[in-house]
Amino acid sequence: MSQVVEQAVAAMNEKLSQGELDKSVKFVIEDEGAFVMDGDGARAGDEETDLTVIADAETFKGLQDGSVNPTTAYMTGRIQIQGDMGLAMKLGSLLG
Repeated sequence: MSQVVEQAVAAMNEKLSQGELDKSVKFVIEDEGAFVMDGDGARAGDEETDLTVIADAETFKGLQDGSVNPTTAYMTGRIQIQGDMGLAMKLGSLLG
């Protein structure tokens, strides 16, 4: 597991409360790997999920620290979303 993915998993586990997320989300960080979040928390993995968010490492770090607006990133092609768009909208408020 890459250090970027390892740090992302730790940060997401700090932000999310157990059971707060009722669906599954996979973040694919280009050239680094992937991790999954669900009601049990975040962990490294690449399983099928309800929503997949794809971004490069720089954009992902910006999403995490709040310096990148998720809607703007999506509209400008910096992130790709596959799957449940309602969950994508909810995710922004959960992580913000």
